Amino acid sequence: MLQTIVLIIIINVAYMTMTTLRLILVIKGYPKAASILSMLEVFIYLIGLTMVLDDLSNPWNMAAYCLGWGLGVYIGSLIEGKLALGYVLFEIIINLDDADIVNELRSKGYGVTSWLADGKNGQKICMTVIAKRKNEKKLRNTVLELWPKAFIISYEPSKLNGGFLVKQMKAK
Repeated sequence: MLQTIVLIIIINVAYMTMTTLRLILVIKGYPKAASILSMLEVFIYLIGLTMVLDDLSNPWNMAAYCLGWGLGVYIGSLIEGKLALGYVLFEIIINLDDADIVNELRSKGYGVTSWLADGKNGQKICMTVIAKRKNEKKLRNTVLELWPKAFIISYEPSKLNGGFLVKQMKAK
């Protein structure tokens, strides 16, 4: 009985980890990888579900199924965080006096588009900066280290087209 419970947990951890990763692959625009992963995912799902349905009188099997499900989602999200697929777009607003951030970020290899803007308390520099998602924390820390009062918004773009940095990133 204990072996069955452990096996159900392991199967569901594997299944839900794959489900989480498949969904992320679809969202990030990797349909072929997601399709291949889904075939293995559904096979594992059927094995686990069959084990539970074969003995519905055993609540431990159902509890193991639920535990494996939750752990799988958690592990899948940890793996996705490590993979960090895609790009992140930062919108940064700083005081005009701190305009040297533009060249500082460019010297570190980031693509920066900047323009002058009017803020509540005077002239500002607005920037759009793109980076690979795996570099998001590094970019945020760089900006905040040098310009702690910078206003930063970050989000993931769904589509990228054009620009020297996009071509450079795709070439790698």
